[in-house]
Amino acid sequence: MPALEDKIVQRATVEVLNAIYEQDFLGFSYGFRSGKSAQRADAVAVCGASGRNWILDADISKFFDTIEHDWLIKFIEHRVADARVVRLIKKWLYAGVLEEGRLTHSELGTVQGGSISPLLANIYLHYAFDLWVEQWRRHARGDVIVVRYADDWVAGSSTDDAERFERAVAQRLGQFGLKLHPEKTRLIEFGRYARESRRRRGQSKPDTFDFLGFTHCCGKTRKGKFMVLRITSGKRLRAKLLAVKTELRRRMHQPIAEQGQYLRAVVAGHGRYFAVPCNGARAGLPVPGGQTVASHAVPPQSDQAPALEAHAQDRRPLVAIPTHLPPVPEPASDRHDPRQRSRMR
Repeated sequence: MPALEDKIVQRATVEVLNAIYEQDFLGFSYGFRSGKSAQRADAVAVCGASGRNWILDADISKFFDTIEHDWLIKFIEHRVADARVVRLIKKWLYAGVLEEGRLTHSELGTVQGGSISPLLANIYLHYAFDLWVEQWRRHARGDVIVVRYADDWVAGSSTDDAERFERAVAQRLGQFGLKLHPEKTRLIEFGRYARESRRRRGQSKPDTFDFLGFTHCCGKTRKGKFMVLRITSGKRLRAKLLAVKTELRRRMHQPIAEQGQYLRAVVAGHGRYFAVPCNGARAGLPVPGGQTVASHAVPPQSDQAPALEAHAQDRRPLVAIPTHLPPVPEPASDRHDPRQRSRMR
């Protein structure tokens, strides 16, 4: 882990390099950029998946650990002419890792725990992936849309370009020491015509794909029109419930009000990200068996009885409820009608 002084210098370096590279990064790159959140990336992916027949859900295997230092330095020198900045980045890359008292050096990977690592990763993929994708799409037979968030990305195509793109991108990434994850990379049939097309071939319903914490499915609206249904990923939900359960067990001896404040913050943050249309069932952290997070994670204890009684006497809600409502404006006729004023007199 970098020292405090290194983190301060890295943060300052990131501010300087962001001003240089932000104008170079392409529009479909969303990871670790100002104004480019994961919610926007997923929304663009949903819009792109709606009109495509094939989706390539891809993930780069061990990306942050397999970045080649030589290529990264060449990419940085392409835009940064100040040798002092380049030398400083080299020192961070070649510093090594101290494990159990032993210092090991590697020519692969970014700075572990450093605030400059996300930017270096974006620079690496900008040259190794983004610019190449922009050129490849110009020669595609149909329209190809790509959305990338760090090393996780999806591509959609309405023709057979998806298979050619998968083979070409694997070859391209291999030139820079990267490779696609064999288990997390899938080419699936998706879109408004996928269900009917698979039904004619005697196949099951279309597959789903996970992107940025959501599972994307082929769904329908109440009027029967096609829509991309987004629900919270089961893997992400189980991991969150396990983390909440572990944290609540650690807090089991705290007052109920403090536990409620923690749960309120967790549920509010979860809802702000996952509260999308048709995802209400999974946006409130449900627990199997119909229990709430608190009842599932905190077992009843006799030593908490006094705290429960004190909380019951307090009668203050754990979730804030607005008590002051805005005043209702008077009707316009009452304010301007002179006959109404005469009656008031």
